[in-house]
This record gives sequence, C-alpha cells and structure tokens, in this order.
Amino acid sequence: MFFFESQINIETWILFNFVSLTGVVLATLIYEVFMNQFKLLHSVMESQKLEVASHLAASISHEVRNPLTVSRGFLQMINSDLEDKKTKGYMELAIDELDRATEIINDYLTFAKPFPEKVEKINVKSELEQSLSVIQPLATMSDVTINSKIDISPTYIQSEKRKFQQCLLNILKNAIEAMPDGGELTVDALHKGFELKVSISDTGIGMSEEQIVRMGEPFFTTKEKGTGLGMMVSHSIMKAMNGEIIYESSPNKGTTVILLFKIEK
Repeated sequence: MFFFESQINIETWILFNFVSLTGVVLATLIYEVFMNQFKLLHSVMESQKLEVASHLAASISHEVRNPLTVSRGFLQMINSDLEDKKTKGYMELAIDELDRATEIINDYLTFAKPFPEKVEKINVKSELEQSLSVIQPLATMSDVTINSKIDISPTYIQSEKRKFQQCLLNILKNAIEAMPDGGELTVDALHKGFELKVSISDTGIGMSEEQIVRMGEPFFTTKEKGTGLGMMVSHSIMKAMNGEIIYESSPNKGTTVILLFKIEK
C-alpha cells in the first residue's frame, strides 16, 4: 500500500488474507481426511484378502497333508523291499518330492496360523548365527559372500524358534536369489533400548516402489517362478510377534530388509 499507493484499505487486505489462509487450512484438512479414508480402505481390503487366503490355506492344507503322509508311508515300505538300484533311486526321488510338497503345505499352515504354538524365550543373536550357517551352502553355490555384523550382547524375544528361523531363512534365501550373478549379503544387528533392529542387505536386482508396496501381499512375487508364499509367511510371523518389516530398495541397487523387534531386558 505504501509503495504502490493502493486504494485498498487495510481492513480489506486483512479480510483477504484471512479468507485465503482459512481456505488453505480447510483444503489441507479435507485432503488429510481423504488420505486417511483411502489408507483405511486399503488396510481393510488387505485384511480381507489375507483372511480369505488364510482360511483357504488352512482348509486345503489339512485336506492335502493327510493323503501325502499316507502315500509317503507306503512308498517307504515299498522302497525297503526293492533291490533294483534304478527303481530304488526313482522311489527315493518320489519320497523327496513328497517331503518338499509337505514343506510347502506346512508353510501354508504357518501363514494361516502364524502365532507361536510354543512360546519361549529365544536368543536373537544365536538364532541369527544359526540361520546364517544353514543358508551358507546356498550362498556358496550362488557365489554370494556373507558379511556378518552381529556384535550384540545376548538379546531375547518371545517367540517360537522354528517359526522365527523360518522367517529369517525366507528373507535370507530371497536376498541370495536376488543376486543371480553373485554378490554380497550383509547381516547387521543393532540393539538400542527396548528395540532390536536386524538389517539384511543384498547387492542384487532391487525393487521398484510399486513392488515394495506390494511385498507380503497374498501370492505376490518378483520372481519368474516364485509363489510369494515365503514372504507371506514371514510377514505373518512378524505380525504375530508384534514386529515390523521395512524395505529399502531401488532397481539395480540392491535391497535392505529391516526387521524391528520389541525385546526383553
């Protein structure tokens, strides 16, 4: 008003600024309401899909596992009476494939019922070291070097050993398979207060933002021949443990999977 000798009085300027500010605030609030409603709707849809997949997995798995167990038993009986080495080899291969099918069914059952059946106090450091020793042969075959940085004091959480290791092995296996030409797998653990942070990083193909958002969804996978079952199970186990999975990744720059746990003193 001073420099341009405007004819608009001060009351009009105040009213104009007040209306503009009020409009901005209202628009921001409306945007936040819409975004919260969208997130809530997305969360409800995801819960419904997981519930349907969970019920389906439980019902089918129970029905399929029984005939597989019976078939395996009869094959073992036949195999013990065989003398021909070639036929015996075929029979052993059939038994191994039945065992593999049973493992897949067990994964479905874990997804359907991820809560620990036998809750116990487990040492995270020793479980991480055990998982790395189990996955080492696969890493060696895939020309992957494992760098372990688990320099933490004994740290305990409440869970079931088998399911906790299953969660870790699924993530470690995914990281190795994401490096078809070899690379480095780094496992780091950090204990701070009542929180434990485990980071599993690879130097593989990475993921886009769209793929990261969909990780853990029923039957979503980034592999050509994958089913997505492994990460479904891992997400279910982490949720049952009141833990959290966070992904940091970008295409061709590797992926870091961060596991956050509430720990006991």
